[in-house]
Amino acid sequence: MRASDRTTVAGAAEVRGVTLFTGVSSRVTIRPGAPGTGIVFVRVDLPVHEPIPARAEFVVPESRRTVLALPDRTSAGPIVLVQTVEHVLSALAGLGVHDAIIEVDGPEVPIGDGSALPFVEAILAAGPVSVPCDSLSHLRQPIVVRERIEITDPRGPQFGTIVAEPRGGGGAEEGLELTYHLDYGPNAPIAPQTVTFVSIPGDGRYQGEIAPARTFSTLDEAKAMRAMGLFTHLTAAQMLVIGPDGPVENQYRFPDEPARHKVLDMLGDLSLGGAGRPIQARITAWRSGHALNHAMALRLAGM
Repeated sequence: MRASDRTTVAGAAEVRGVTLFTGVSSRVTIRPGAPGTGIVFVRVDLPVHEPIPARAEFVVPESRRTVLALPDRTSAGPIVLVQTVEHVLSALAGLGVHDAIIEVDGPEVPIGDGSALPFVEAILAAGPVSVPCDSLSHLRQPIVVRERIEITDPRGPQFGTIVAEPRGGGGAEEGLELTYHLDYGPNAPIAPQTVTFVSIPGDGRYQGEIAPARTFSTLDEAKAMRAMGLFTHLTAAQMLVIGPDGPVENQYRFPDEPARHKVLDMLGDLSLGGAGRPIQARITAWRSGHALNHAMALRLAGM
């Protein structure tokens, strides 16, 4: 693929299933986008189909997920939002899709098995296709990190830190290198683990090494969520819940699956900063989550 080409899908890619937070049935249809469209979400269940761009400035803060919303032009609240978009965004970024219209028939993207794999399989079945577009070559100019950027949780570094640094000679080495250091502390049910992944769309590693990693929680976290009325529609076999003896009614796909899923989330969240442009950087996170990913995406978007 030439540097000026844009990639979309050749046909519709569909994923159906239940949602994680809202607990309803939902359908996502990924449709071809014209060159320069970028990634946009459309709530087709609403009377007005105004697109929500997958860009960092449209993120609204919510716990444990990534939510995009359009601002209400008449009040302080959002007029339309779509929740839990990080896994489908990760799949698109991992496969190098730049332009797509994502139709969602409800408030949230289906969770599937908790990984990005259902979206990857649907996109590959539809067929990614490159579109020559010399007039939009500026949209493919990489975001190159040339100086260190560090963002720390306002409560202190023990709650999370994310750092972006140059990669290779002045940050010009191809690909986005992501490292996640997962550490729940002493006596935690999940042992400390670190995963490093270089995202180069087209090399096949994403769909084999990162996409299958599922979202997870510790058993204590799951019990706390259920006490709040969340996730009661899912069983332990449908979620990766990790207790003192390992996964509950389940098993790991990788020994370091939790850290791999954190990298999956990072890739999806950080794509909001690139908005279709490749990112060339080394980004390392310690105990961070979506909020710090979003903060870094905003910094990247300003470059």
